[in-house]
Amino acid sequence: MSVSEPKTVLHTYLRSARDVMIWKLEGLSEYDLRRPLVPSGTNLLGLVKHLGALEYGYFGLAFGRELPEQPWWDDEDPLADLWVPAGEDTEMILGFARRAHEFADGVIDELPLDAPGNVPWWDPGDTTLHHLLVHMIAETNRHAGHADIVRELIDGEIGLRSSGSNLPEGDDHSWVSHHDAVEHAARAHSAG
Repeated sequence: MSVSEPKTVLHTYLRSARDVMIWKLEGLSEYDLRRPLVPSGTNLLGLVKHLGALEYGYFGLAFGRELPEQPWWDDEDPLADLWVPAGEDTEMILGFARRAHEFADGVIDELPLDAPGNVPWWDPGDTTLHHLLVHMIAETNRHAGHADIVRELIDGEIGLRSSGSNLPEGDDHSWVSHHDAVEHAARAHSAG
C-alpha cells in the first residue's frame, strides 16, 4: 500500500475495521451474540447488522444507487437495525453484512474520492466519497470499541484481532493487578 494512494489507504482501514467486528462474534453462542449487556441494549450481532445497514445507506443511497436489498430501517422502531429479533438468524445477519460490504466495495472502487453524494438524513447532506469513507471508518471503529467491551463482558476476550492482541502481554493475575491499581487510584483521587 502506498501513501500516494489515499483511497486504497482509506479502503484498507475500513476493511480492517469490518474484520474486527466479524471477529468479535467468533465462538459465541446465539444468546451471547444477541444479549444486551448495557442499559442501551448494545449487542454484538446488532452492531454488525447496524453497520451493514449504514454501508448500504452511505455508499448506496448517498450516491443514488439502487440497493439490492432493504436495510433494516423501520419508522416504527428507530432502533430496528441495532438488534436482532428471534426470527433473524446469525447467518442471515452475517450474509447481509457481507453483501453490504461487497456492494459498498464496488461503489468505492468505481468512484473517485471527490465524487459528489448526498446523505438524505444529514443537514446539509452534500458530501463526497472521501468524506463518507472517513465517516464510515470512524463509525465502524466506534462500534468496534463497543464490541470490544461487550465481548470482554461476555467471556473476557479483548484486543484488536484473533491472531494477536494489540494489548500488552498478561495473564489473568496481571490483569487483576492492573484493574486493582486503576481502582485504587480512582478511590484515592476521589477521597482527596
